[in-house]
Amino acid sequence: MLEQYIKQRLQHKDLLLMTHIVLGYPSYDDAMRLVEGMVEAGVDLMELQIPFSEPMADGPVILKANAQALKAGATMEKSLRMAEQITAAFDIPFLFMTYYNILFKYGVSDFVAKMQAIGIKGAIIPDLPPEEGSEYLQAMQKHGLDPVHIFTPNSSMARKQQLNKHTSGFMYTVARKGVTGKDTQFGDELGDYLLDCRQATDLPLALGFGVKSKADYEFIRGKADVAIIGSEAIRVMEDHGVDAVGPFIRSIIT
Repeated sequence: MLEQYIKQRLQHKDLLLMTHIVLGYPSYDDAMRLVEGMVEAGVDLMELQIPFSEPMADGPVILKANAQALKAGATMEKSLRMAEQITAAFDIPFLFMTYYNILFKYGVSDFVAKMQAIGIKGAIIPDLPPEEGSEYLQAMQKHGLDPVHIFTPNSSMARKQQLNKHTSGFMYTVARKGVTGKDTQFGDELGDYLLDCRQATDLPLALGFGVKSKADYEFIRGKADVAIIGSEAIRVMEDHGVDAVGPFIRSIIT
C-alpha cells in the first residue's frame, strides 16, 4: 500500500518528504498542531512515535521528547486515540514508530489489529529484527499493513537482501552509524552507499538520520525517493515554537 502511494507521488515530484513527531510532545494539542502545520506545508507521509522510556535508536533530541511526553502523562491509550484523530483528519499516510516492548505489552497481534482499525498504514520497530518478529510479520500481512525495516552502513549485502524479504512499503535507509539527530556527511560516500542499497531492494528508499537543511534535501534528490526529517523539526519547534515548523518544512521542499 505504501509502496504504491510513494510511486504514484513520485510521478509528480522526484523526492518526497517524511517527518516524525512524538505523540504527546510537547503536549497532545501541540502535537496535533505540529501535524497540521507539516501537512499544510507539503509533507508526504509521517511517522508517529509512541513514547517509550528507552528509545535506543534515537538521539538526544527525540530521547528528550520521549521523556518529556511520558513525564507530562503520555500513555499508550492516549497516543492511540490521538493517532486515530490524526488519520481521520489528514489524507497522507501515517506510520507508527516505536519499540518492541510497546507491542509486547499490548499484545502483538492486538496491537497490529488496532493499527489497522485506526488507519495506520505501517510501522517501524527498530529493535525487532525479522528473525524474532514472526508474530508481528504475520499479523502485518494479515491486516494489509507494511512492516518497514532498516538498512544501515553496517548491513552486508546478504543482510540487506534478507531484510528486503520481510519488508514492504519502503526501506528505511540510515545515512550513517549511530543514533538520530547527529551530523551526517552528505557526500560521495553516502551516494555510493545509496547505490549499494538500490542493488538490494526494488522498494522505494527513504533516507534519514541527519537530514537538516535544504542542501541535505537537494543532495538526496535522485539518490533516494524519500527524505526523512525528524530531530531537526523538533529542534525548530523547541527554539521557535510550534508555528515555526510549517514554514521550516516549506523552506526545505520549495
